[in-house]
Amino acid sequence: MKKKLVFVGMSGGVDSSVSAALLKKQGFDVVGVFIKTWHPDFLKCNEEEERRDAMRVATHLDIPFLTFDLEDVYKKEVADYMISEYKAGRTPNPDVMCNKEVKFGAFFKKAISMGADYVATGHYAQIKIKTKNSFFLGPRIPGSLSQPDHKKKNFQFLFNKAVDPSKDQNYFLWTLKQEQLSKILFPVGHLNKGDVRKLAKKFKLPVAEKKDSQGICFLGAVDLKDFLKHYIKEKRGKVLNEKGEEIGFHDGAVFYTLGERHGFTITKKKPNDNPYYVIGKEIKKNILYVSQNKNFTEKSTDIKLSIKNVNWINEIPKENKNYKVQIRYHGEFLPCKIKITGKSTVEVIFQKPVLVASGQSCVFYDKDVCLGGGVII
Repeated sequence: MKKKLVFVGMSGGVDSSVSAALLKKQGFDVVGVFIKTWHPDFLKCNEEEERRDAMRVATHLDIPFLTFDLEDVYKKEVADYMISEYKAGRTPNPDVMCNKEVKFGAFFKKAISMGADYVATGHYAQIKIKTKNSFFLGPRIPGSLSQPDHKKKNFQFLFNKAVDPSKDQNYFLWTLKQEQLSKILFPVGHLNKGDVRKLAKKFKLPVAEKKDSQGICFLGAVDLKDFLKHYIKEKRGKVLNEKGEEIGFHDGAVFYTLGERHGFTITKKKPNDNPYYVIGKEIKKNILYVSQNKNFTEKSTDIKLSIKNVNWINEIPKENKNYKVQIRYHGEFLPCKIKITGKSTVEVIFQKPVLVASGQSCVFYDKDVCLGGGVII
């Protein structure tokens, strides 16, 4: 049997490195790929260091190593998108756009065009196959699974949560489609992070002891507001409480998101006051509204959310069925019902009021299966 060719996105981290090692062990013909991204000139960039780590792992595994320069795609589809959304007063999710346009957009397309059978990453997620008769993890080892006929559409790919709930990344991957899932592998999705670390040591990978990266996909651990202030001018404004009383000031309403508790100044604060949280903002008037109750909601209509740009990974949900939704990464899974309002729009009805920012991702689940998601209007 001809070996299946898989291009693995290698970031220089532990998860993608273990993914490459597992795939090689399973019998795949593996090619490691480092994706060159965009970074602003004013920030220190460790991209070359990450690339060297990825290259060291590829050398250790004795696999070919390529570099894809996707800087232009990154700048336009992720960075520029994020800046424009903040300027409009919304709170975007750049990691979602990074996955959609870069990793499973430009990288995916280029890999397949170069002959790859599959594309793999170190994301924590699982792909399962649903046929008329059974469910099973799909496709892992060449020849070990009887593949259903994709052209006859006698099956579906299900996009499931990872085994490790603390690392699950479905929330950032809701834009995936059936055609993509048929050619994607997530080799560590069925493992706990601790087990991945053990495998890194077992395989004697050069990055086995490396810490996980933090922060936004192209900024790392850099403070978001510091980045945005290079593109959006600061403008001092009022901070008001729930009663409309002025109690402080801020440096620009566009820099804040609902639920945030840092970055603004409270001038009328009592010694025993609890922290204040952003509960609302008016961009045109440049006003922030805050409360010591972080779950404060102003109207009963807050039990409904309008969602746009909806992508359903499988079939459209039933309107009379109970589902769960996540409105922030690692946030609570909230019970809800879904009302279809258009081809790519829905209304989500919650059991109790929620506080959420426009522009964030809203991701739908039926038990452990991610159904898809959209953007909060």
